[in-house]
Amino acid sequence: MIWIILGIIVVLVLIVVGVYNGLVKSRMQTREAWSQIDVQLKRRNDLIPNLIETVKGYAKYEGDTLAKVTQLRQQVAQATSPAEAMAASDALSRQVAGIFAVAENYPDLKANTNFMQLQEELTNTENKISYARQLYNSVTSNYNVKLETFPTNVIAGMFGFRQAEFLQVPEEEKAVPKVDFSGLGD
Repeated sequence: MIWIILGIIVVLVLIVVGVYNGLVKSRMQTREAWSQIDVQLKRRNDLIPNLIETVKGYAKYEGDTLAKVTQLRQQVAQATSPAEAMAASDALSRQVAGIFAVAENYPDLKANTNFMQLQEELTNTENKISYARQLYNSVTSNYNVKLETFPTNVIAGMFGFRQAEFLQVPEEEKAVPKVDFSGLGD
């Protein structure tokens, strides 16, 4: 009889240990996914000063745009949470896109090899950030599901595991773009 009780206790302990280790693994995957985003944000922040210096020589009166990029770059670097970092990052992405749009007015800038290379690297980095955001939200979803399903939720509550935040798409990016072909067929 004592062996049966002891066997049941051992099995329960093994289940708790297994569930706990699974939660730790999921939490670490979420942190690693955020770390990948952080690496790409740093990469972009390292490229931006070169872009600004390249553009300054051609677009002297675009100083407000360049100042805003510098300010947003600092906000990304100083963010204290994933949500705060991504909000600043989204605003920075829009400003960098604005620089590329402004470059259309400067043929010499568009032809500059350094500018073209920086534009390509920043575009690639933006794509990597986008992919890393998707991965982060996927891993976060898996982790949060574990926190809400039985019996994992019991173990998670006992050991103080907390849900991770999803990265949200900015409202501006949710808007459906307007397409107007009315002037094309005339």
